[in-house]
Amino acid sequence: MQQASENSIELAAILGGTQSTERSVDLKLLGGVAVLIIAAVLPFVLHTFFIFQMTLVLVYAIAIIGLNLLTGFNGQFSLGHAAFYAIGAYTAAIMMDKGDISYVWTLPASATICFIFGFLFGLPALRLEGIYLALATFALSIATPQILKFSLFEHWTGGVQGLVITKPDAPAGLPLTQDQWLYFFTLMVTVALYLVAKNLIRTRTGRAMMAIRDNPLAARSMGINTPLYKALTFGVSGLYTGVAGALGAIVVQFVAPDSFTITLSVALVVGLVVGGVGWLPGAFFGAAFILFVPNVAEHFSKGLSGATYGLMLVVLMLVMPGGFAGVLRLLRIRREAVSAQNG
Repeated sequence: MQQASENSIELAAILGGTQSTERSVDLKLLGGVAVLIIAAVLPFVLHTFFIFQMTLVLVYAIAIIGLNLLTGFNGQFSLGHAAFYAIGAYTAAIMMDKGDISYVWTLPASATICFIFGFLFGLPALRLEGIYLALATFALSIATPQILKFSLFEHWTGGVQGLVITKPDAPAGLPLTQDQWLYFFTLMVTVALYLVAKNLIRTRTGRAMMAIRDNPLAARSMGINTPLYKALTFGVSGLYTGVAGALGAIVVQFVAPDSFTITLSVALVVGLVVGGVGWLPGAFFGAAFILFVPNVAEHFSKGLSGATYGLMLVVLMLVMPGGFAGVLRLLRIRREAVSAQNG
């Protein structure tokens, strides 16, 4: 987790941390406003399918932010976040399909259920670290699709056939299509959760999370309740991924067990690494990567799309070993070197 520590410390001076001058704060604010303006204009200039894709980018970004809180800021590695995504998705689907409940209420319900599930899973996982924790979460990811197919739950989950959800309309008075409204709805949720995560890591709780990541023994000697913070971080990470799953189900309009296999967990880890471990804005770069790059690889060669995707990923890691966060770190170092030469 040394790379995560370096990213979170060095990139704090670029895009995520406390700025020492008013000028840098203003630049951050202007940059954030510019990004939001561009994001707000996109659904009016893109075709329906691309609006759908951009909505999925936001959904995956939420899940990667949750994984980043666990791995990048707390040092716990997970290959089981597809399970939290599935729980959130099925919670939304069952509430909408079986209970005829508004899609808006599925988000807090998914968040609550996944937080509790993540916290409870985090408690026994406290005895595990590193690859052993990864193996435990891997088992969770493998078991979840099979549990969803179990005949005892088939009435609620739809078994192997899954559940179909009706796409919600925009609120009355808003001249938006269904896809445009879902994009804006997802964007609002994404911005809110991003700000919550950003402020969380600046609090005492966030500093305790990072202290555990950097040196668990020193954190315990400082009086930090390591087991509690680890379990809570697992819960918060599950909460984020559950909300992403609920939004994903609403956007795709369909859930089935085979949509939440280990492949999804690995994809989220890839997005985390590509964006930059320990850097929250990297979630958006990582989400775009896992959604668009496989399609690009298939465009080059349908028969060897997997090999092409793997090669592209290897090349990217060789060129940018720290992901997009590493690129920004190198740019900062180069800028400081140029400033030192000119000064």
